Amino acid sequence: MGDVLWTPPADVRERSRVGDYLRWLAEHRGLEFADYDALWQWSVTDLAAFWRSIWDYFEVVAHTPPTATLTDRTMPGTRWFPGATLNYAENVLRMPGLGDDDPVVIAHGQTRAPETLTAAQLRDRVRRVAAGLRRLGVGQGDRVAAYAPNIPETYVLLLATASLGAIFSSCAPEFGTRSVTDRWQQIEPTVLVAVDGYRYGDKPVDRRAEVAAIRAALPSLRHTVSIAYLDPAGAPPEGTLSWAELAAETDEPLVFTPVPVDHPLYVLYSSGTTGLPKPIVHGHGGILLEHLKMLALHHDLGPADRFFWFTTTGWMMWNFLVSGPAVGAAIVLFDGNPGHPDLGALWRLAAETGTTYFGTSAPFLLACRKAGLVPKEGADLSALRGLGSTGAPLPAEGFTWVYENVGDRLQLQSLSGGTDVCTGFVGGVPLLPVHAGEITCRALGAKVEARSADGTPVIGQLGELVITEPMPSMPVGFWNDPDGSRYREAYFEVYPGVWRHGDWITVNERGGCVITGRSDATLNRGGVRLGTAEFYSVVEGLDEVVDSVVVHLEDDEGGAGELLLFVVLAEGLELDDDLRRKICRELRTALSPRHVPDEIHQVRAVPRTLSAKKLEVPVKKILTGTPVDNAAAKGALANPESLTAFAAFAQRRAESDHPTRA
Repeated sequence: MGDVLWTPPADVRERSRVGDYLRWLAEHRGLEFADYDALWQWSVTDLAAFWRSIWDYFEVVAHTPPTATLTDRTMPGTRWFPGATLNYAENVLRMPGLGDDDPVVIAHGQTRAPETLTAAQLRDRVRRVAAGLRRLGVGQGDRVAAYAPNIPETYVLLLATASLGAIFSSCAPEFGTRSVTDRWQQIEPTVLVAVDGYRYGDKPVDRRAEVAAIRAALPSLRHTVSIAYLDPAGAPPEGTLSWAELAAETDEPLVFTPVPVDHPLYVLYSSGTTGLPKPIVHGHGGILLEHLKMLALHHDLGPADRFFWFTTTGWMMWNFLVSGPAVGAAIVLFDGNPGHPDLGALWRLAAETGTTYFGTSAPFLLACRKAGLVPKEGADLSALRGLGSTGAPLPAEGFTWVYENVGDRLQLQSLSGGTDVCTGFVGGVPLLPVHAGEITCRALGAKVEARSADGTPVIGQLGELVITEPMPSMPVGFWNDPDGSRYREAYFEVYPGVWRHGDWITVNERGGCVITGRSDATLNRGGVRLGTAEFYSVVEGLDEVVDSVVVHLEDDEGGAGELLLFVVLAEGLELDDDLRRKICRELRTALSPRHVPDEIHQVRAVPRTLSAKKLEVPVKKILTGTPVDNAAAKGALANPESLTAFAAFAQRRAESDHPTRA
């Protein structure tokens, strides 16, 4: 793969946090590592020594010390730091390296004026809201739910909930009622905190009816707190408290309930595109250790940094972002439409806030490229040192665009992970160069391998992404899964004792990684597995094509099956035979004759989740006869109406004498 686009500076070990960690290992553990690969090999081989070094190096605040680092290495079932008690919120609010008056939360959005909280103000707000929750009877193990966007109140609520040993769960307010109740009926929250609405670009979106419906569907609720976000002058609905009442002045001190390392911190959910979303329970200690490691050693974040990731509260990247203060970094929160008034908005936000690490999604970067945007011309991005991309694989042309149009001195880190581990397990590190189209490395402590069909690890070949050693941020379990059977079925059924993630990955000789899409959305033509990511890179590289989705329908008789491509075209264009031929020619040339679709059809939109992931599997299910409502949970989609076209297409095929023709 790809050209080298960035090389670490000669003094990277003197200037980076991972360099400082290497010096600490030499001084305190007598361990020397020649390069990143040697460090990684040690981190996934001597798990006890590595994770204990993370605990000690970052000086985790614990109330009682651990009796061991881990009980054993079997998955699932590993217990981390048995005997220890701590609190995630206490460790985040320590904010190492920041003084009381230093800004730590910088919040911008399209609904209200920008707001900045200092370290002292953040601690004070958490103190008051924790006291408010205590007045409402919230205690250890109770669930507090937030139907609220990426604003300071949601963050304060998370930390206040965690400080009490209660359990937090958030849904972005663009989620439909059904999506929210599908999640929260499973965990039965006692307190709901909800906004009255929000602005998306210049469009006001009233959510009061949705909040009323959610309240009605959750008999477990004892209290609802209303945030007057869309209409600051609005009175809270009858029977609800205002945010001001929850956060009222009090002289109660900020105290932290010590909990075991695996005590539930928050519940995240699988995208829920099919069936009920999986309620994934994450623990205080595992999340803390993983995020300390990733944010400091991989993203190189510390007290001089301003860390931004474009995300909503319905995506695990929000949970990842808001751990930033645990390593001393200030966080930049944004709520609104990233394309309003134009695609330069977030880049201008980065300039205005002095963002040093800008996190976004691959689809956003590719959209900027497609629009011919040159962010460095429209905004002063000189403070930017790092740029993170996730949510989908970033192709080589996306890398090249960043270095040509955003900045040539920053480190671009393409990363991949999941809600299941609330982190990236492959990503970047300051010690290694950036190659176009390639994820730089496997993260420390993450024993990621590619497995061939017979289960053997392979290098330089496409394989199933597996993790063969436990990580502290693997879920402590699923909610309401007392015997762990749903948890085992989700990750450990295919390879007993080995975590199967559901992606295709190629790991090359130098440890670089390329992820080529979901393994359950594979295109398998004539026995050759083709990932979808490289397919989209070619098709969406054409000026005429705005978006696309490809599915492979297997042939029950064992034949080649059918490869169907659906394209969204630029404004005013219609799909004709000339464009069909052009698409086929590009795919044949860039990839192979196997990639040439049997049919190409035009659609108005590609169905995507609220975190912008394409829904290849539900589209495939609809095309093979599954009713729309069974194929996808519409409330989890950004554009549920997009499914109608595929249902109509499937019906036409079924009624046709030639099911292979539309």
